[in-house]
Amino acid sequence: MADPGPSSSGAPGRLDVEVMRRAELWDRSGVSDGALSLAALAAFEVAPPRSTPYEVSIVLTDDDEIRALNQTWRGKDAPTNVLSFPAGEAFGDIPGEPRPLGDVILGGETVLAEARAKGISTADHASHLVVHGMLHLLGYDHEGDEDATKMERLETEVLGRLGIADPYDDLDVAAAAEASP
Repeated sequence: MADPGPSSSGAPGRLDVEVMRRAELWDRSGVSDGALSLAALAAFEVAPPRSTPYEVSIVLTDDDEIRALNQTWRGKDAPTNVLSFPAGEAFGDIPGEPRPLGDVILGGETVLAEARAKGISTADHASHLVVHGMLHLLGYDHEGDEDATKMERLETEVLGRLGIADPYDDLDVAAAAEASP
């Protein structure tokens, strides 16, 4: 069953993480809720300091659901690996309660296939996608070359803190593929 993973006590500038498994294939993936929570927390820590506690949901779903979301919200009729949905403006803070940051949604079959194709662990790939999605929720994007470079640099920094190889370094990916059984 899902482990709760690390969570803050709702202290200022902290992040509460909830992982929701909505597709059975994630239960067999070797991806723990704790690893995904750590990835979200690590990404949150590289963002500018915040005085308000936040919460984020990580949703592990299948390609059918993420395809429908991708079609509805981005006009793309295809599954994808990750989508981020910011929570929007809060109507008012409740003292001591975290403010919603948004949702990071991972599409199961796509994530598993990409990890296999890259020769990396599903857990590392899913953690990378959570970091990527979190950075979007925190206001980063990769629309222009300069923004993409900045976001990739942040992703690499966060993943390095987690002991995960640089996903943008072809040499690291090749070494990981050679080392896997």
